[in-house]
Amino acid sequence: MTGTKQDAKVSQKSAIKIGKKAFLLSAGIILVLMLVSGILTIVLPSGEYQRVIQDGKTLVVNGTYHEVPKPNYPAWRWLTAPVEILFAQDNVALITIIIFIFCVGGSISILEGAGIMEELVKTLVQRFSKRKYLLIAVIIFFFMAISSFIGVYEGMVPMIIFIVPLAIFLGWDSLTGLGLSLLPLAFGFASAVTNPFTIAVAQRIADLPLFSGSWLRIIFFIIVYGIVTTFMIRHAKKVERNPASSLTFKEDEAIRASLAAGEAEAAHNTAAPNGGKHTDTASSRAKTKGLIWFASCVGAAMAIVLVTARMPGLSDLAFPVMALLFLIGGIGGGLLAKVRPGNIGATFIRGAGNLLPGIVLILMAYSVKHIIISGKIMDTILHGAATLISQAPPLSAAFLVYLTTLVMNFFIGSASAKAFLMMPLLTPLADLVGITRQTAVLAFDFGDGFSNMIFPTNALLLIALSFTVVSYPRWMRWTWKLQAIILVVTSIFLAIAVGIRFGPF
Repeated sequence: MTGTKQDAKVSQKSAIKIGKKAFLLSAGIILVLMLVSGILTIVLPSGEYQRVIQDGKTLVVNGTYHEVPKPNYPAWRWLTAPVEILFAQDNVALITIIIFIFCVGGSISILEGAGIMEELVKTLVQRFSKRKYLLIAVIIFFFMAISSFIGVYEGMVPMIIFIVPLAIFLGWDSLTGLGLSLLPLAFGFASAVTNPFTIAVAQRIADLPLFSGSWLRIIFFIIVYGIVTTFMIRHAKKVERNPASSLTFKEDEAIRASLAAGEAEAAHNTAAPNGGKHTDTASSRAKTKGLIWFASCVGAAMAIVLVTARMPGLSDLAFPVMALLFLIGGIGGGLLAKVRPGNIGATFIRGAGNLLPGIVLILMAYSVKHIIISGKIMDTILHGAATLISQAPPLSAAFLVYLTTLVMNFFIGSASAKAFLMMPLLTPLADLVGITRQTAVLAFDFGDGFSNMIFPTNALLLIALSFTVVSYPRWMRWTWKLQAIILVVTSIFLAIAVGIRFGPF
């Protein structure tokens, strides 16, 4: 492939783009949630808990809830909340996520245009085409284990960009790609064994031995892994038998056509006379160099994520460092693949711009929490739940802890932030109603993990979907049966925990 052809290929449209219909559907759902949250600030009384600083973390003080005068928070500010959060006190994490998404989108667009993404997927397909179902089991276990044992979730989301085209190349669909990556990440968090951001934080606040009770959580992890793997293999086989049965068949056809066009062009260049084969070999070598460079950068990013996962003081650096390494990997890969610098810049801007609708959705999702906090009803909701739990019998109390965590996860995506908010209240309540603190931690973990892929207010879910052609409504339509099965399984395990007085205490 000559330099001119390579540059022409770079100008093609990136596959990473949010469709207009998917954006409007998702935006409409989140807008309704924003309005509902705003109405709650009018209906519910405003209230606050007292808070103390302990080991650098802010904890609520049990028994200190009191009502406060309603703040001056007019309805029109519900609609400006997505802009206001950019200037809020805790805006650093949000801005970091936005920069990260732009870097990933732009870098992947460069790699697509240079043919490096195609080279990567082809390499993986050649290696695993005859062991497809084993590949499904291995990938799911990898994502679940990383999430469950190490607590890495955000850092693995970019891998979706590679898993989805791999799934399509192997004869499946975009949903299969998400099911091999996003599903096990969320289920791994919910079936956490030694996750430092859920289990460790919650157990420390509850004064439990670190990672105690792992035996039950390991059994739960194995069962959930089996359910998810079976679900995905059945779906993959269904798509193989009838590709049109896929909910993303139409969108995936466009991706398949693009991949087929790339293969046809490669075949044409290989068979071309007058030195065409030599030219293609040189181009292939350039792509391989670009792929090795990018893979090295991604590998370094993953290593940093894994190392910092158990270091709270450094974990906040994971996103910025990943963004930088993706940027370096994408630009360096493009240069090594012989793409002109001017085209790299234009392609990067176009790729980043393709994800701009995803940024809008994330700002809207984050604004739901901002509205609740601005109306001073976050603590009111938590106090109401705590009151219900304190009056319930043991089994009902355990399920109310589960439900309360689900509700709070709607507003607060961070697992550790929810733990510092909720566990100081749940720990004495567990003692009061006759359930063990270990059971309260288990219920908290269940509620935090599974809703990560249900609520449209979860920014990471929106980020993951924005990397694909799958809209939020379509995602829910595909996963609801699996969600229902897992709800039954978690309920059984929660009942067992109450029945055996899951401990040590």
